[in-house]
Amino acid sequence: MTRPRRRREVGSRAPTAVIVVGIAGLTIFFVLPFAGLLWRAPWSQVGSVLRDDTARQALRLSLVCSLSATGLSVLFGLPIAWLIARTEFRGRNFVRALTVLPLVLPPVVGGVALFYAFGRRGLVGQWLDHAFGVQLPFTVWAAILAETFVAMPFFIITVEGALRGLDTRYEDAAATYGASRWTVMRRVTLPMIGPSIIAGLALTWARALGEFGATITFAGNFPGKTQTLPLAIYLAFENNDPAGIVLSIVLVAVSVVILALVGSRVWSARGRIPTPVP
Repeated sequence: MTRPRRRREVGSRAPTAVIVVGIAGLTIFFVLPFAGLLWRAPWSQVGSVLRDDTARQALRLSLVCSLSATGLSVLFGLPIAWLIARTEFRGRNFVRALTVLPLVLPPVVGGVALFYAFGRRGLVGQWLDHAFGVQLPFTVWAAILAETFVAMPFFIITVEGALRGLDTRYEDAAATYGASRWTVMRRVTLPMIGPSIIAGLALTWARALGEFGATITFAGNFPGKTQTLPLAIYLAFENNDPAGIVLSIVLVAVSVVILALVGSRVWSARGRIPTPVP
């Protein structure tokens, strides 16, 4: 009895040239920069840098601001993504372009735009100041607002893409059995796009954690008040302080760990998503 020949999987392996170019790209743009960072790190000073109050305050403020920005991105970004993906209205393409505009704008331009919108003499800021005595620039809230501005588009485009690519037959079936729109959204749609939501959260948080340009323009760089970790790194390098390398490694390590954990959960969850039977 002859054994059946194993069927060759079409497309399972890329051409050799593609593999070589891919490895070269990984090495040049990802491996070497981080390897250089580790190579120049003053390892003997790591303990003293991490015990420094300024560095610890910057790390704490970065975590607070980035997590707050991520929360605001979910609060406002999910309805925006749903509106763009599931609602037909005139000017939808313009709205989509507007929501992704911060991705292509220089962050400093975003900070200037926020300043003239929410500054003391800004479009809305002057009303906040006169009516409530609220002044946003150069405060923690300014840092959170700046990080939300540049990071929310990552969440919106990720969730919108998931909603647009979702097979709606499960939703239609739930509606046929009498489920309300809220029930369908809560019990069917959101669980099915859950991996994309998690991925969007990770991207949004990582972008907010590393935000620099809009933050320094709108919130300033005041140690213990608005100085996040990227701003502390910039100031350290400006003063030729080796602490900047240590703080850079800390920022990279925190981001890599969180993204790796989230990525593993996303891919494991993707494998559990049911596929509709035609």
